[in-house]
Amino acid sequence: MSRVAVVGGGLFRPDRVRYEVAEEGVAEAYRMLLEDTPELDPRDIEFIQCSYFSDHLNQQLCMSWIIQDYIGQHRKGGYRVEAGGSTPLDAIINAYFLIKSGEFDLILVAGWEWMSEVDTATTNEFIASASDTDWDFTVGGYYNGYYAALELRHMQLYGETIEDLGMLAVRNRNNAVHNPYSQWRAEHGTSYVTLDDYFNDRIIAWPYRRWNCALISEGAAVLLLASERIARKYSDSPMWIKGIGLGTDSMRPGDRLANWAYKGVFPDCEAIYPGFIGKPLTPYPEMANFGFAREAARQAYIKAGISNPVRELDIAELFAPYDGVELCLYEDLMWCPRGEGKTLVREGIVMRDGELPCQLSGGLTAFAHPVGATSLLQTLFLYWELTEQIPRKFGDPKLQVSGAEKALITGHGGTGCQGGVIIFSR
Repeated sequence: MSRVAVVGGGLFRPDRVRYEVAEEGVAEAYRMLLEDTPELDPRDIEFIQCSYFSDHLNQQLCMSWIIQDYIGQHRKGGYRVEAGGSTPLDAIINAYFLIKSGEFDLILVAGWEWMSEVDTATTNEFIASASDTDWDFTVGGYYNGYYAALELRHMQLYGETIEDLGMLAVRNRNNAVHNPYSQWRAEHGTSYVTLDDYFNDRIIAWPYRRWNCALISEGAAVLLLASERIARKYSDSPMWIKGIGLGTDSMRPGDRLANWAYKGVFPDCEAIYPGFIGKPLTPYPEMANFGFAREAARQAYIKAGISNPVRELDIAELFAPYDGVELCLYEDLMWCPRGEGKTLVREGIVMRDGELPCQLSGGLTAFAHPVGATSLLQTLFLYWELTEQIPRKFGDPKLQVSGAEKALITGHGGTGCQGGVIIFSR
């Protein structure tokens, strides 16, 4: 079966409010792709894979039909995938499967979200509709509260501190100031911030301050995926998809303490559980970690031939809508033993100049989080990294990882209910 590569992409810079409508945003992202890929004839595209999260936020059912029409691709086959925050990653994976099967050679993946057409409280309510609307949402559940509870549990068990969360928040912003497409830079300029600035920020849901939480964004991105047969027609340096993995977990986080699907599956993680608290029926993933990520990473590493991810990967972009999620993902991606995510922060391993830099783009809390486009934006950033285009694209070489050859991205929906991992290489 043919290998599959990312051979180009484009974006429409995200911001808190964009006065252009979503179809204009996607068209501008598509325009960037066409300008950067002069070899691409739009008639060559065989299928349009669309990605957006919420019909409510877009105030439109079946909006992918409008988008496909607007960019002049409405004769071609196409449809939308939707899986909460995992929507854009799943769109990439679905396009990968379609090409891998031999059905298509060239697919355009288009993603967008317009999150400010309603007020912020309503936006959060619509997002919270992706939690269990019978049991969680009805008692006032918002994702700020859900994820704060998960992080508090991890802090209780393994001892990271608000200083650790603050270090991630500061790092993300100080990376984002070098990213001209970042929402943080558009709103706050190019000055660096400090841990003192972080502690002056307001608390949203303990232990999270505003800087620890994903942005509300309007923006769009497109990616062009190609089979090995034609990839080099469009790019001299394709970014190959080397391995993918998918995983799921229970809908309700509280159910993960008695989680029969995971009982005994990862005994090494189950064994790392503090003795000062009663051990639940299933000590891993519990509420403190993300089992979907462990399962997805296991699959992706096998396919990509990776046995020591910290040493073999050069850069990572993680789907972390809250900073504590990133710290937990270090453990679930098997970069360190369970409970040692904080050590990777304190030792600088995941910082800009560390052994495995993460969120160089600024991540979801400083780059942007227009849900249906988020993983497309992060993948496009990784494409520019692995093809050494950051200095040209950003007008600033600060974020370029010289000689980077392998990259990882994650995505997930809900509170880790479903998600995936992709490994890329030059």
